[in-house]
Amino acid sequence: MDEPEIETLSFEAALAQLEGIVRSLETGTAPLDESIELYQRGDRLKRHCEARLKAAQARIDQISLDADGKPVATTSFDAG
Repeated sequence: MDEPEIETLSFEAALAQLEGIVRSLETGTAPLDESIELYQRGDRLKRHCEARLKAAQARIDQISLDADGKPVATTSFDAG
């Protein structure tokens, strides 16, 4: 699977793939070369998920709150 494909995945889709890879690696049934490839893809998926979470946190941090703690405005955030 190609790297650009990972970049287009939603957080949920990437996390689901990562969980599947972890399950596969935990069984220990894959040949060594395949296990290495799975591990490498899992690492890329993990980094992608971390980046998506960081971007989401930055967007949340951009929300302006009023005196009562209610959102009154948001500031546009460009994660790219």
